[in-house]
Amino acid sequence: MLAEPRADLSDVPAALRQRFGPAILAQQPTAEDFPVLWIAPEAAPAIHRFLKSEIDRPFPLLADLWAIDETTRVHRDAQPASGVTIASHLISLDRNSDIRLKIACDADAPRMPSIAAVYPNADWYEREAFDMFGVHFDGRDSHRRILMPPTWDGHPLRKTHHARATEKPPFRMTPEYFAAEEAASTFDPVAHGLPTTQDGSELMQLNFGPHHPSTHGVFKIVLGLDGEDVAWAWPDIGYHHRGAEKMAERQTWHGFLPYTDRIDYLGGVMSELPYLMAVERLCGITVPPRAETIRVMLCEMFRITNHLLFYGTMAQDVGQMSPVFYMFTDRERAHRIMEAITGARMHPAFFRIGGVALDLPPGWDTMIRDFCDWMPKRLDDYETMVLKSGLFRARTVGIGAFDTATALEWGTTGPQLRATGCDWDWRKRRPYGGYDQFDFDVPTGNRGDIFDRTKVRADEMRQSLRIIRQCLDNMPGGPIKADHPLAMPPDRNAMRHDIETLIQHFVSVSRGLDVPAGEATGQIETHRGLTQYAIVSDGGPTSYRTRIRTASFAHLQLLPLVAKGMSVADLVAYIASIDFVMSDVDR
Repeated sequence: MLAEPRADLSDVPAALRQRFGPAILAQQPTAEDFPVLWIAPEAAPAIHRFLKSEIDRPFPLLADLWAIDETTRVHRDAQPASGVTIASHLISLDRNSDIRLKIACDADAPRMPSIAAVYPNADWYEREAFDMFGVHFDGRDSHRRILMPPTWDGHPLRKTHHARATEKPPFRMTPEYFAAEEAASTFDPVAHGLPTTQDGSELMQLNFGPHHPSTHGVFKIVLGLDGEDVAWAWPDIGYHHRGAEKMAERQTWHGFLPYTDRIDYLGGVMSELPYLMAVERLCGITVPPRAETIRVMLCEMFRITNHLLFYGTMAQDVGQMSPVFYMFTDRERAHRIMEAITGARMHPAFFRIGGVALDLPPGWDTMIRDFCDWMPKRLDDYETMVLKSGLFRARTVGIGAFDTATALEWGTTGPQLRATGCDWDWRKRRPYGGYDQFDFDVPTGNRGDIFDRTKVRADEMRQSLRIIRQCLDNMPGGPIKADHPLAMPPDRNAMRHDIETLIQHFVSVSRGLDVPAGEATGQIETHRGLTQYAIVSDGGPTSYRTRIRTASFAHLQLLPLVAKGMSVADLVAYIASIDFVMSDVDR
């Protein structure tokens, strides 16, 4: 299978220079396969608007927006001076290409114009940049924190902010502190520009979560209700925030791998892959074919286990109690296989820089073949139980629908985007990690409603089985790790006879390997959509900055738009169809 050719982006910087002249400050040389441009802060809204809607074959998708504290960074060759840098990552589906824009801000009082009027989904990213770095965006109505408590002191991802509780005096909960936290957490609709009445009737305010079963985790939605109908919805996230991006700056490159498993705790090894792709790009490591195929096989196994969980709970949330029990049984079958291969069920930490931790165990092929033979019939049964059920169709067809333009406007990717009829899939459009070797189809819907989102995921499981069977039938031989000094320890015989080699091994194990300075990005199609790791190395044994873009964070931001006018019962079904995980939202 041949990937679609990537577009030549040399015309985009030229078009920007022609249109905006000196506002295009510099083009940063990187190892990325897309241009990285520094632009003047005051021109940021106009440049983003030009790329979104005025240039030929535009960039409708704002994939991410994040900040970098540059104050202690040493290796910044060919980059303009900056205290805090704001980066926005745009994607053109027509061009099959990306572009990244950077804005330099002051270190002590970072500030730039908001681009939320151009890309609506910039709203949450700007709130996050304020929360974590203290960046003010001119033109915003408010800078309410999004992940940290309202009373938090400081901005956690600044280099001057402490990383561990032990760096602060012991915490004491006093009555005054508790009262202040309670007062700060009180939600006032008027302060958020939300109405308190509708058609002359007072709206009832309802806290939906953070411990409601249908929110699938610690997620709170404040609802304004007119009877059973939703007049407005206000998502409130951050209850699962663990500071994963801060942790990445304190762990060795290898030491951060187990944390990636826990960003999306249902994705298993899948979250390891974009992180490793970025690190391997910086190191110049080529992964051997056998390791690539093992990675693909395990990623698709986890795609199936996630979709089985979604499938069962989706049916349960609209009133079908039986399917989830059957699907958990099949999920258990898959987890036993992954435990036999990786040694763990949920968080394997099995991938390594340059390959995988272990070769496949004896009998792996029999287990995989039995699973591939078993599952198609089960999927047929589930289709009869769920998708062909009159109850399920009545509760999902035409409910919670949105089109492709709306999806892109709000940064939606993955099955939710494909349910609208757009067949964008990173595995097919930009085959990574060996996906160009596999034959599979990309299921799509046409209404973009809850039913289509369920159908797309059900069909994706069949495609994952196709890929896994191809891995089984065509598993390459050879090494499972790259023969590269940053991926493999020195030769053991050499260590026995050469003190310099022994010292090198000791240093790399005890201190961690030094990844070359630079910036790199890893993108993959997870079971939820685009997951992207944008990494900055300053040449040391830890990451200088690790930005984690997850699909769930982007997808929840669309909720107020879709939920408006729904009944509460339909809202429950819509929330289930998003298929988010709060650890993937809060990180």
